[in-house]
Amino acid sequence: MTDALPRLDRRRFVADLIGRLPADALIVTGLGSPSYDVFAAGDRPGTFYLWGAMGAAAPLALGLALARPDRPVVAITGDGEHLMGIGALATIGAVLPPNLTVVVLDNAHFGETGMQPSHTGLGTDLMAVAQGFGIRDVVRITDADRTEDLALRIKARAATTYAQVLITTDEPPRALPPRDGVANKNSFRAALGLSTF
Repeated sequence: MTDALPRLDRRRFVADLIGRLPADALIVTGLGSPSYDVFAAGDRPGTFYLWGAMGAAAPLALGLALARPDRPVVAITGDGEHLMGIGALATIGAVLPPNLTVVVLDNAHFGETGMQPSHTGLGTDLMAVAQGFGIRDVVRITDADRTEDLALRIKARAATTYAQVLITTDEPPRALPPRDGVANKNSFRAALGLSTF
């Protein structure tokens, strides 16, 4: 259980992490709060905002990491979204792309559906789950001073990294990225140097 551990301000942590990433990093956001926080940190090329695809952030980031091994790929998602697609960690653990980092913002609640307790608040240890799937570089972040270390891991592209970031349940004002799926896709394709259609 992580109940007694310190928790970080979600929006501040995300802004700090985004500000430390290399310009060529590709970011996939989980639906809801992670999308709001990444957008609030400043819309940047190479960010794919997921809308209504609960559980898809980690598998989408995995495919992207395998397709673009030359670039760091970061999935920034919440515990509820991540738990919905937890089986993707089995595939991630089987292939271990060194340029992939999964960042789980864990407030132990399903924030987008009414703040019901999530499994992480009921005893599920995400770090043990990730390790059980074969991911060796696993960190739990409860101190903002560890953000730089995470950013350095992302830049190094030396190992698949899994970071559980314990955050408060505070809900800052929503910063909504565009919900136009075609525009989002085209913007992301352009950042990859691909044609748009």
